[in-house]
Amino acid sequence: MTEIDAKIDALVPAWLTLPDIAEILDVEVTRVRQLVKDGQLIAVRRGENRALHVPAAFIDGVEQKVVKGLAGTLTLLRDDGFTDEEMLEWLFTPDESLPGTPAQALSENRGTEVKRRAQALAV
Repeated sequence: MTEIDAKIDALVPAWLTLPDIAEILDVEVTRVRQLVKDGQLIAVRRGENRALHVPAAFIDGVEQKVVKGLAGTLTLLRDDGFTDEEMLEWLFTPDESLPGTPAQALSENRGTEVKRRAQALAV
């Protein structure tokens, strides 16, 4: 868990606190903390009280689960040596070849395209 800088904070359109995510997923906050610890979600400290926040785009509120393909993409990026901040920057920076951001593509069930680009970063 890292503290977010203003540039990356501005890239992410919306954030959720861990209790918000627990409510959406209908699980205990400790389960959300475990998802962060296991690397399935990225949480950063932000705001006045430095509370942990996760990008809202990582949660599928309709299906009440973590966005499909996110965990695998995060693993690929970590394996490529990305830090949490670098992963957030990559996921929320527009990519004309997608189109949109990788985070948007994941939420639109276009994870294969996103993973392909993440794998290409290692080359």
